[in-house]
Amino acid sequence: MTGAVPTQDARHYRGIDPFTDDQIDLWVVDGFITREPVHGAETAVDGGWIIPGLVDAHNHVGIAPGLGVTIEQAREYARADVRAGTLLIREVGSPLDTHPLDGDPGSPRFIRSGKHIARPKRYLRDYGVDLENPDELAAEVTRQARDGDGWVKIVGDWIDREVGDLAPLWTRGQLDAAVAAAHAEDARITAHVFGADALPDLIAAGVDCIEHGTGLTTDLMDAMVDRSIALVPTLIQVENFPGIADGADRFPTYQANMRKLYENAGAVFAAAREAGVPMFAGTDAGGFVEHGRIVDEIDAMAAVGFGARDALYAASVAPREWLGAGVLDDGDPADFLVLDDDPRVDLTTLRRPREIVCSGLTV
Repeated sequence: MTGAVPTQDARHYRGIDPFTDDQIDLWVVDGFITREPVHGAETAVDGGWIIPGLVDAHNHVGIAPGLGVTIEQAREYARADVRAGTLLIREVGSPLDTHPLDGDPGSPRFIRSGKHIARPKRYLRDYGVDLENPDELAAEVTRQARDGDGWVKIVGDWIDREVGDLAPLWTRGQLDAAVAAAHAEDARITAHVFGADALPDLIAAGVDCIEHGTGLTTDLMDAMVDRSIALVPTLIQVENFPGIADGADRFPTYQANMRKLYENAGAVFAAAREAGVPMFAGTDAGGFVEHGRIVDEIDAMAAVGFGARDALYAASVAPREWLGAGVLDDGDPADFLVLDDDPRVDLTTLRRPREIVCSGLTV
């Protein structure tokens, strides 16, 4: 065959793209994809459905209950995610530097945001950087941008014990400076937000993403669409809100707010979807949520109005394009799943993939 490269290690995969119904032919050589036929390649799969590796757009392999995670523990968490089909993780905040996992053939690829940036007693203890002087936010954003892989994570709201409820951590001026600092480093900035009060300033300042977003209103959704601000709703984490509320008896206003946010979450996320807010799947694994639950998040997104096809798209092709990662194009890393059944019809096929190919290796 003209132009074909002989090799003993090449493998050929043929299947159907469920998003286009087109036949896909991939050749895997040295961990990367080529769309050009490779002479002598063994056909590993001929039939089924092929999708890019799943993306967990909100994950913390460097966090576990009690903290003190070692790199080897993080490696095991990452491999649990891989076994569930997650081959790309956006790690939005970790006290542990997980860069040593890069290049591990059994681990997913990572896009990191450095450490959480918060204020003293305004986030989970020892998870990130606590700024005594909030006016230093922009400078800390610059530092974390240089430690990350193109993202920075700030805590937008958390319980304020003097107020007794969720409250913003930063002023509008501080947020404006933080967003400018991130963008000056060619990084994007995202914000943890549960409630409603912090959202207007964050969105007006031009953050690139909102994590959780249970306090969104229709006018804020429209503003997010206008500014191309994404949302990672972490639906399976929201399921923990009632338990979080139950453990906060000293703060009844906060308890009531968290329970209301939980009760309204499905309608909020369905409205955001209808408004056209870009939304991507993320489990918030680490801490309250175990690793390896990306399919649970896909199921939850399907249930709030996405349907099976679009929920799967929001956990594969869409976040890869958003994050600038490969989508099975020539030269992309060989990270994909082979499924026996059409996932548009039956999402449970994601729980029993025929093959998971991670960095060109079957895991």
